[in-house]
Amino acid sequence: MAKNLVIVESPAKVKTIKKFLGANYEVMASNGHVRDLPKSRLGVDVEHDYEPQYITIRGKGDILAALRKEVKKADKIFLATDPDREGEAISWHLIAALKLENKKVYRITFNEITKNAVKESFKHPREINLALVDAQQARRCLDRMVGYRISPLLWAKVKRGLSAGRVQSVALRIISDREEEINAFVPEEYWSLDAVLSVQGERRPLIAKFYGDKNGKIDIHSAEEMQKITKTLKGVPFEVDEVKKGERLKKAPMPFTTSTLQQEASKVLNFSTAKTMRLAQQLYEGVDIKDIGTIGLITYLRTDSTRVSKEAERMAYDFIEAQYGSAYNRKEDAGEKKTDRKIQDAHEAIRPTDISRVPVLLKDSLPRDLFRLYQLIWKRFVASRMAPARYETTSVRIAAGDYRFHVSASKLVFDGCLSVYAHDEEEKEENNMLMKSLDRSSKLAFLNFEEKQHFTQPPAHYTEATLVRALEELGIGRPSTYAPTITTILARRYIVKENKNLYVTELGEVVNHMMKDAFPTIVDVNFTANMEMLLDGIEEGNVNWKTVVSNFYPDLDEAVKQAEQELSEVEIADEEADEDCEFCGRRMVIKYGPHGKFLACPGFPECRNTKPYFEKIGVPCPKCGKDLAIKRTRKGRKYYGCLGYPDCDYMSWQKPEAPAEKVKNEAS
Repeated sequence: MAKNLVIVESPAKVKTIKKFLGANYEVMASNGHVRDLPKSRLGVDVEHDYEPQYITIRGKGDILAALRKEVKKADKIFLATDPDREGEAISWHLIAALKLENKKVYRITFNEITKNAVKESFKHPREINLALVDAQQARRCLDRMVGYRISPLLWAKVKRGLSAGRVQSVALRIISDREEEINAFVPEEYWSLDAVLSVQGERRPLIAKFYGDKNGKIDIHSAEEMQKITKTLKGVPFEVDEVKKGERLKKAPMPFTTSTLQQEASKVLNFSTAKTMRLAQQLYEGVDIKDIGTIGLITYLRTDSTRVSKEAERMAYDFIEAQYGSAYNRKEDAGEKKTDRKIQDAHEAIRPTDISRVPVLLKDSLPRDLFRLYQLIWKRFVASRMAPARYETTSVRIAAGDYRFHVSASKLVFDGCLSVYAHDEEEKEENNMLMKSLDRSSKLAFLNFEEKQHFTQPPAHYTEATLVRALEELGIGRPSTYAPTITTILARRYIVKENKNLYVTELGEVVNHMMKDAFPTIVDVNFTANMEMLLDGIEEGNVNWKTVVSNFYPDLDEAVKQAEQELSEVEIADEEADEDCEFCGRRMVIKYGPHGKFLACPGFPECRNTKPYFEKIGVPCPKCGKDLAIKRTRKGRKYYGCLGYPDCDYMSWQKPEAPAEKVKNEAS
């Protein structure tokens, strides 16, 4: 009997897939990559056509030995690594590491780990797609060049242990730019005006919002403008001028991509991107379900496509018909969202492998967080195949002299996709009951005005979810890179996370400024997005991968050499502080450590005195009059606090302004 060897990436898949294939197949795992560039050097031979210098990864010797043993017994070898660039590259590396050139080797892929999908993949074996491999090799070489050439400069400039990366440096810049935008933001005043009216025959008042005058919309910028309007409106009758009724549709959401899954899991479940990907990997590779066994519950988790297979579409149609009725099925011509950006359309959207596995039936078999993520994916997919929700809308224009007020309301008349997935549905229905009875003949009586002062708000800090959305919209990175990128810049302490928000640390500011000054191209958003397009071109077979690498490296090399010269000239001297060491009397100096600046005695090692360094901002404390200084929380977030602490507990997240008298004196 012929013996077949199937090699997958993850040990978690072995048991699941072996159960589908039977005794004639041996299934083993490579545990991810088996070959990579060496850690000790660049590993790309820039003198000889940029040839990568791959070596066996340390610790993989035993795995490769076990695989070689099985290879000798096998008549056919099936490489079943993940269905993406990286998976293709791992299969290619396995051929080299196991010396499979003269063996019967077949590449198979499946988008979900189910019996049908796995067995079907054996009916369509193919050769290694070298275009995919080349795209992955190009990415790996580019990332290695950036990391291994620029990181030593960071060690020299700041401290050892830091790193630069092609995608992570751009992500850090995006966060830093937002922080600068927030710090530079100047709030602008504006006002809102609501008229509280009574409707004849109704007990509840009607709230109408100021719109403008008969010529169009008017914004109210100050209390003076507000007073002028309310004064003009004094004693003016309020009359219904126009009533418009209509319909509004809320379309079904798209099924999840990697990016949208990370965003929604953050918003709804409060999961980090890393946690979402870890749990999704488990759901994809297989979970032990009571009375069923180990089965993959979702399709492949790294995708930016919203496409759904015909078979899954048909199953969803039948399920919705049976459970909700034909009115809830979406029309067949409701196509997916179109995009100009290249997507990895070999994959489907993330969906349940079997829609009939309703979350409630699996609750006892899944840990809490795994269940919550599966439920989110299941609901999103079912809702994506459903008809849109339908609302009745009413818009009323109210005339008061030359001014106009508006009232609008909507009422849900058909829940459609909202019957399954309504996380972000926050419809207000405060005026709904009153709107039914309103028409041109309705009598209105003025009760009072509600005037409110507002100030424009700065842009919000990035969260992991909004950063992922920004990276995706800018075309930076790919589904598999979002979570590791954020994890890396958090681990390097370039950014910190507090209450979901991401803040740049002092260390992050220094690294970002250095990258912008010395390597503006590397941290340029458009350049990085264009590089992703070139990688897509390699995958499509339109671009030679070594051309991309050879065009990139000389400019990088020149920039590094120039930066090395400039850095050698700019010696970071110890800046003297205005404090003396209380132990030896020397003037303390400002040093830079992994967590920012600190004061140290220059008499080291004889005197080892150190203390925190606080940068004064030239503004006195409004409570006690002592100097205010920039301080940082334990997690690295910046705030402004009094140097008189603990006697004075004043602190502020926003930079306090100097008193007007002091500003005037300094100006004179």
